[in-house]
Amino acid sequence: MKQPCFIGIDLGTSGCRGICIDDVGRLLASASRPLPPSRHPQDGWSEQHPGDWWSATLEVLQELQVRTPNHQAQALSADGTSGTLVLTNRQGQPLGPGLMYDDRRATAEAELLTRLAPDQAVLHSPSSSLAKLLWLHQHEGLVPGALALHQSEWISGQLCDTGGVGDENNCLKLGYDPVQQCWPTWLNELPLPHSLFPGVLAVGMPLGRISPEITAATGLPSQCQVITGTTDSTAAALAAGLEQPGDALTSLGSTLVCKILVDQPLQSAQYGIYSHRIFGRWLAGGASNSGGAVLRQHFSDPEIRELSRNLNPERSLCLEYYPLPGPGERFPINDPGMPPRLHPVPKDKARFLQGILEGIGRIEVLAYRKLESLGAGYPVRVSTSGGGATNAYWEKLRQRLLKRPVRIAAHPQPAYGAASVARRGAYREG
Repeated sequence: MKQPCFIGIDLGTSGCRGICIDDVGRLLASASRPLPPSRHPQDGWSEQHPGDWWSATLEVLQELQVRTPNHQAQALSADGTSGTLVLTNRQGQPLGPGLMYDDRRATAEAELLTRLAPDQAVLHSPSSSLAKLLWLHQHEGLVPGALALHQSEWISGQLCDTGGVGDENNCLKLGYDPVQQCWPTWLNELPLPHSLFPGVLAVGMPLGRISPEITAATGLPSQCQVITGTTDSTAAALAAGLEQPGDALTSLGSTLVCKILVDQPLQSAQYGIYSHRIFGRWLAGGASNSGGAVLRQHFSDPEIRELSRNLNPERSLCLEYYPLPGPGERFPINDPGMPPRLHPVPKDKARFLQGILEGIGRIEVLAYRKLESLGAGYPVRVSTSGGGATNAYWEKLRQRLLKRPVRIAAHPQPAYGAASVARRGAYREG
């Protein structure tokens, strides 16, 4: 008799990854496919073809099915890049390219939202889904019956022929109010028909069984449920093992992202802080402009590994750096003109590296203190994901600065978090 398993699909910028876990969360198999690079037909534009997402998803599902012959998929869920938007017709067919999370063409539309949207709404950026939708309405026109969906929402609908449904986390950047759990009335002031906006379910809710066509294409069993998904960053937090209030996740990628699990939502448009509702709690946080991008301006990855071996994480230097890749900071300090602070530069490259790592570590402390000032409380423990998570020296240094236990995330891939959503949703459905 085949054992139950659960599948998570993570749609990133450069690829699609799938992970299969068993009934107790053990990793059974993984698969991935690359995606073509985003296209940039004009300055500030960033597009991908939804058909590429779909092809990669099917190939990943096919491979996972082959890799797990003794297991039977009970449910699957998908996450995608936050703010990536695609317009479809009512049959789920894309009406144009997907506008990616980093597409910033909608500057005028963002200014309109700044005037109309509440201060705490995360809609004031050209990269918000709602700003992109307004741009499409203004410049492309909208086909009657068109529907606005996010990347993972569209994939989920294609898998089970239940289109027109979004999830609370993705729809936050389309204007959805997760506290009141509705589309707010101020959206009526925009020149957009109500029919554009999807129905919204909480994360982890059953959408329906996969369609017969998907069963034939992938070999997945017909009883496999599709479960509403989430954004990539929320999936990463679930993969990291955040479970209780006070559990925090720092992502040390190109930017520094700090998130903490709390009982009540936190919002601050001034600092770009917002919250996602997830299984009865809230994941609150923000992103600094500091992070790995600064390190790569001065050091290669091999240099960082080599120089880190001789650093002392228990001893601080007297370099008061605030490392930024260029002017401007948003969180934990909101100052669009803030210059990078990286002087003086020691002759010893190891000391320069240590100064930058310490600087980013101090920004991490400031970030969690800012969240604390808004009601989050200070972290109980901090998990780490991203490329910087594997630097043992940096981990010890950050643990000293934070005065809290620091560990590498339980699972580094957002697809694992999506699989855990599928597992939880399957039992909710059952």
